[in-house]
Amino acid sequence: MQRREMLKAVAGTVAVAMTASAMAASETHEHHHEHSASADNDFAGLIDTSADCLKTGEACLAHCITLLGQGDKEMAGCAQSVSELLATCDALMKLASQASSFTPAMAKVTADVCASCEKQCRKYEKQHDECKACADACAACLKACNAMAA
Repeated sequence: MQRREMLKAVAGTVAVAMTASAMAASETHEHHHEHSASADNDFAGLIDTSADCLKTGEACLAHCITLLGQGDKEMAGCAQSVSELLATCDALMKLASQASSFTPAMAKVTADVCASCEKQCRKYEKQHDECKACADACAACLKACNAMAA
């Protein structure tokens, strides 16, 4: 019987600890949203648009890879373009989130990559929703990047 009571006590302690941990994580998450990097950051537009490019770009790249796997070699250019987009938008988002002094320079590079990716994805926007979403996100990010240069 003592062994059973000890196991119950340990299980109860673990449950309390897990609940407290989950509550603390929830508070930290809510606090993080109240004071997000984009709220007070001059680069908020770049953060938001580059994040959108990352989201739509990942979906577009996954779609391209699926089509390539099915033998549709026509999507190779799109996949390459989106891969470049993901690399630059990731870097831009990170620099902008940190309010880095390198953000404007990265925005110039990202603008070129967004323009190239948008052009590539527009070729397929009528056939593939993923390409249209990516092209639209590229256009918005390009606009934000160009506004930074102005």
